[in-house]
Amino acid sequence: MNRNREESGAIETAVRTLHEHKAYDLVVLDLRRLSDATDYFVIASGSSDTHVRALSEHVLEACRRAGRRPHHIEGLAAGRWVLIDFFDFVVHLFHPSLREFYQLERLWADAPANATGAFS
Repeated sequence: MNRNREESGAIETAVRTLHEHKAYDLVVLDLRRLSDATDYFVIASGSSDTHVRALSEHVLEACRRAGRRPHHIEGLAAGRWVLIDFFDFVVHLFHPSLREFYQLERLWADAPANATGAFS
């Protein structure tokens, strides 16, 4: 399986899982021409700290079942902003107030964005 197909399959898994578990304001940013650190950001919000933690756990489990393990996870215990780094894509799950504060979409405004997710 080539890397692009494997990558998009993993992103599809994350996006589908977030949709299924009622994440909102889901967006996928294509960073391939802007960053060497990762290819995509998957950004979504949960309605509360508990919802953000639950979304994170669901993404981790779905990706694990698909054979993907994260390289790094931050913020899971607090649930305000959870970062799940899969190398070629990074999932950012936010409590709404922190998403508004950090404005990742604005920081990466040059990245092509898909409001409903490029892979859903």
